[in-house]
Amino acid sequence: MIELDLQVASDGGRLPATSDFRRWCELALRQRSADSELTIRLVDESEGRELNRTWRHKDYATNVLSFPADVPDDLLDIPLLGDLVICVPVVEREASEQGKSLDAHWAHLVIHGCLHLLGYDHIDDEEAEEMEALERILLAELGHPDPYADDD
Repeated sequence: MIELDLQVASDGGRLPATSDFRRWCELALRQRSADSELTIRLVDESEGRELNRTWRHKDYATNVLSFPADVPDDLLDIPLLGDLVICVPVVEREASEQGKSLDAHWAHLVIHGCLHLLGYDHIDDEEAEEMEALERILLAELGHPDPYADDD
């Protein structure tokens, strides 16, 4: 079971329904047998930029930031997976610039962020290929096109 805390700290945008966020998280996390608790915080560019500058030392707002929980299992008896921070204006701008549907881009970024919380990464080519292949499969299950089609 997934416990999702959705925090809306953005004034603008056409946001997906809470049920969509839950569905995308459940899809991305279905390989995890344990219960999961996570937070998705939807932010404007100023908060997104500040968090990216603080945690990644990059002075711009990015689409999604993942913060895996770093809590020893024996310290807390809760299935805390971590937090995702998604910058609403960046998601909307990217979808438009890349010619993607807003729904498909939202789904991709939530799934992408959840996979990061599970430990997937794209630092080297082999890890990136594994993560992107899984994203393609999950998005295809939702009826969305390959998000990396133009990157190949």
